[in-house]
Amino acid sequence: MSDLVQKINETLNVIHKHTRDSYPIGIILGTGLGALVKEIKVEHEIDYAELPHFPLSTVESHHGKLIFGEIGNKKVVALQGRFHYYEGYSMQQITFPIRLMKFLGVETLLVSNACGGMNPLFKRGDVMIMDDHINLLGDNPLIGKNEDELGPRFPDMSEPYSKKLIALAEEVALENQIKVHRGVYVAVPGPNLETRAEYRYLRATGADVVGMSTIPENIVANHMGMKVLGFSIITDECFPESLRPVDVSEIIATAMKAEPKMTLIMKEVIKRL
Repeated sequence: MSDLVQKINETLNVIHKHTRDSYPIGIILGTGLGALVKEIKVEHEIDYAELPHFPLSTVESHHGKLIFGEIGNKKVVALQGRFHYYEGYSMQQITFPIRLMKFLGVETLLVSNACGGMNPLFKRGDVMIMDDHINLLGDNPLIGKNEDELGPRFPDMSEPYSKKLIALAEEVALENQIKVHRGVYVAVPGPNLETRAEYRYLRATGADVVGMSTIPENIVANHMGMKVLGFSIITDECFPESLRPVDVSEIIATAMKAEPKMTLIMKEVIKRL
């Protein structure tokens, strides 16, 4: 047994004191985007601090609980609070909860994040469905010895976000008259926001929005054979020629204001899975 699998089993042993059910749907809630928890019929909550080998979120807007329950009679497990590379964690630590989710039965992963919009057609408060991504974090959670029992050495990434799930999310948005975009997310290390020149560069790479998370989790989810659906809420407009200062409190406030649209889509998608 590898060291990673042993750590997963040790964490599972603690979880199994609360539940031994299988949870086919996993959820990761991003900055200012924790209200979906209110839609969960909660069965169990476990603080991250109680879970061996689990990192602890150091970001003020991120709670630290693993939540088990149901949405629309579908079993779900949710990370209320995620981890970021800029917090000083390794890629393996950041993605450990995703590895754990697979062992809890997760087949479909829904992820959310707050991001800066660089596409001039995107406005603050809009919702973007993630169609693809660009990894500029400078690291990858699969570097090192491959855990063959968890996934292949060279996982395919031609469809990092499920086309079937994207179509379902767009169908739900249309039915509920919610405007959504589809686009490319680029991740950078942070924690500072980008300069005008960096926004120009990132836009030139083909990205529509920029953030500091999600991609490590997506890579590991694909490595383990999960289907992923990703949502980004545009919290600030990052247009170089009209760039103005922005602070985190403003970003969180915008995310929370736009959140009900994303929450509705996610909830309805889960019910239809």
